[in-house]
Amino acid sequence: MDLKDQLKNLFPDHEPSELETTEEENQDIWLQDDPLICKYEKRKGKANTIIEGYTGADSDFKILAKELKTTLGVGGSTKNDQIIIQGDYRPEIMKILKEKGFQVKRVGG
Repeated sequence: MDLKDQLKNLFPDHEPSELETTEEENQDIWLQDDPLICKYEKRKGKANTIIEGYTGADSDFKILAKELKTTLGVGGSTKNDQIIIQGDYRPEIMKILKEKGFQVKRVGG
């Protein structure tokens, strides 16, 4: 049960106006034809998951990186057209990206 349903239960007589019926914020990220490459790498003895091959705008790239980091609850950064996520989260990242409509290619063990 989401918040809208709870509010309808509390206030059944309330008629929402047009201003109140805003749809969820859907951030349109450019989907590309080429697959994103998701690989595992150790840097300075630490496990990292690296996503590369995104050819969209830098702003979309940063939105995608932030969304992945907040969904997984981990740290990371964006450098040299790569999203670097701390830890080995390849299966989770591939699942999230496929749900968004990206093609993902797993590279390495």
